[in-house]
Amino acid sequence: MTTKKRSKPAAKLALLGGAPVGKVVYPAYPQFSKRALERAAGVLRDGKVIGLSKKHSPEVAEAEEALSRYHGGRHVLATASGHAALVSGLAGLDIATGDEVITTPYTWGASISCLLHQNAVPVFVDVKRDTGLIDPDLIEAAITPRTKGILAVHLYGQPANLKRLRAIADKHGLALIEDGSQAHGAESAGQRVGTVGDAAGFSCMGGKVLATTEAGYLVTPHERVYWKGAMVGQHMGRWGDPGFPADLRPYVDSLIDTYRVTPLNAVLLTEQLGLLDGRLERRRFHAALLRKKISSAKFVRMPDYGKDKPSFHMVTMTFNPEAAGITRDTFAAALKAEGLHAYGYVPSPVPDWRRLQWQGYKGPAVPWLASLKQARTDYRGMALPNCRWRVANAIETHFDFIDKDCSKSIGRIAEIILKVEANIGALRDHERVNGSASPALR
Repeated sequence: MTTKKRSKPAAKLALLGGAPVGKVVYPAYPQFSKRALERAAGVLRDGKVIGLSKKHSPEVAEAEEALSRYHGGRHVLATASGHAALVSGLAGLDIATGDEVITTPYTWGASISCLLHQNAVPVFVDVKRDTGLIDPDLIEAAITPRTKGILAVHLYGQPANLKRLRAIADKHGLALIEDGSQAHGAESAGQRVGTVGDAAGFSCMGGKVLATTEAGYLVTPHERVYWKGAMVGQHMGRWGDPGFPADLRPYVDSLIDTYRVTPLNAVLLTEQLGLLDGRLERRRFHAALLRKKISSAKFVRMPDYGKDKPSFHMVTMTFNPEAAGITRDTFAAALKAEGLHAYGYVPSPVPDWRRLQWQGYKGPAVPWLASLKQARTDYRGMALPNCRWRVANAIETHFDFIDKDCSKSIGRIAEIILKVEANIGALRDHERVNGSASPALR
């Protein structure tokens, strides 16, 4: 007679009083090379703190030329932030008051506030459920005579479907704008993010894939967009750069937003760019390793990207609440208790946010409500089923694994996920008695 071997019981969850697996260890981030630090110190030592233009600052010229080479020879305007880059691009495309731009409701607010600061009107369409990226199939139905552009966000480093978006934009005579703030070096069907749109904005603050202290840059194939974008936030210095259009000269003045990059961050842009591709390889290697290690997971999965190449600013996973029998927030709370910083990055659909709703608004004054009211927008209660589902069920975690071997940390992430899954019955009982955990926000 054979005795059936009993499976070993899962270790008790930390959320329920057990010992945690242990905190996931991340490499120091951002990391700067010795050369970058020496060059940055030299800029400060020499008092080179104002980046008015290429002519006035060789550090700015160097950064823009290096970034231009990386983006296939397109025009590049270094800026103070990713928001500044996007606003400059929109201004360069003459997208302003009353113009409609079709975009995503599932993103960080700066992807939308760039439109609002131009008094343009965001028109929201739903997203793909597995990635949270804008759904190209829904765009054409949202086009009106006032539509002037499509703004796609490459969220979490995932590239949007640029081939489809470009085709739709060209068919209808619209501008395509890319928000690549989390997606430096990502590729969609072999095309690098930032090389397909009529304008693309990138953030280079200290937490991004291409990290400085606080900076960004605009990429465009159109020389006129570059120059008009420069007029928005680069003071009067840019008109002295070679090639400034004579017909724009009468409009040069100091009625600007201050979007200049500093020589310090220009130096860091140049130096960090030289390390970008190697670091992207490590991010992708570790993402593939994580995918392999959690392949047996029943309730969470990473999106399938096919031949696309994300840059993995973060890793996003889809949680299946129906199969798990609990909410995402309870599952994420258990992950956090074990040592994994897990959260839902997007707290709610952007059109739900109160500062976009002019009807009965009583909050602090904002400059865009008059334009939204004139356009008779009504964002209240938009359906957006995929966006709402993803807000409730996505799990994100930081992914700055740029060291050569972060396999121990990746193994710990997988161990935590699989431990929580092995205790799903206990979590169901816990949620039944105590209710869902508080929202898993950042």
